[in-house]
Amino acid sequence: MDMNGMKVGVVGLLGNWSSEELVTVLKDRTGFGVLIDMECISMNLVTNEVRCGDLDLGTLDAIIIKKLGAEYSPDLQDRLEILRFLSGMGVKFFSRPESILQLLDRLHCTVRLQQGNIPIPPTVITENIDQAEEVIKDFGKAILKPLYTSKARGMKLLGYSNGLREELKTYKASGNQVLYIQKLVPIPGRDLGLVFLGGEYLATYSRVAKKDSWNTTTASGGKYEPYSPSCEVIELAHKAQALFNLDFTCVDLVETSDGPLVFEVSAFGGFRGLLDACNMRAAEIYSEYVLSKITEGQNAIKRN
Repeated sequence: MDMNGMKVGVVGLLGNWSSEELVTVLKDRTGFGVLIDMECISMNLVTNEVRCGDLDLGTLDAIIIKKLGAEYSPDLQDRLEILRFLSGMGVKFFSRPESILQLLDRLHCTVRLQQGNIPIPPTVITENIDQAEEVIKDFGKAILKPLYTSKARGMKLLGYSNGLREELKTYKASGNQVLYIQKLVPIPGRDLGLVFLGGEYLATYSRVAKKDSWNTTTASGGKYEPYSPSCEVIELAHKAQALFNLDFTCVDLVETSDGPLVFEVSAFGGFRGLLDACNMRAAEIYSEYVLSKITEGQNAIKRN
């Protein structure tokens, strides 16, 4: 299958490994590859053009969304609106902007999982400090999670104590008006990332926690290792990711004595875990998937 001449862009960050890995693979495969930094985007509603510098993004065959910004924030929603406008003009997206939009806000993702009957850790959301104190007292230990974050950034482990109220006030004052409180569940030294491509299970990696750390992120000393989950775990993760209609996704999950629980579904994660734990180059696999989908679409148009 000749892919030369196909033009696929990558929304990502300069200097970001996974973003530039995708661009490199696409260039090798098609002769074309461009990194689209959202800070350089302009949307002209007079001419109905969306440009990145001199490049008219409407001329691309497809765009892969890998990174919208260096940090999660409500501002990313505005960036997705621009990409959604471009999608409405006929540019194919992987994953679609409206699918990713569901996952920027932790609360939106959690509510969707709950409505889909996906087991999650005990969770309470409130703006009231009195209620938050009672919840943490009931949970014993809990994690406060910002609504816009990744890799445990900004998360805070709390237990019931005399200083709890002041800690909650400080946390709210730092920009967390809504208190997302999740019970600390026993983690057996690791949690899992189950990766899906086009809705099909690809592989699993585990994040093994550093001794005495409550979270497993690599930023806290955790490391990636290969893992073979049970059919039950794979089926649960498959059900969770199916709620969001993503092309590439990772389901973060923990196995507990009471059964598996889903933390979240990610629209961006999985590349480093697949490489380090499973020796799989996600950029190659994802690029082949995208190029094959473009070809299928072009062939369908010719048949019609």
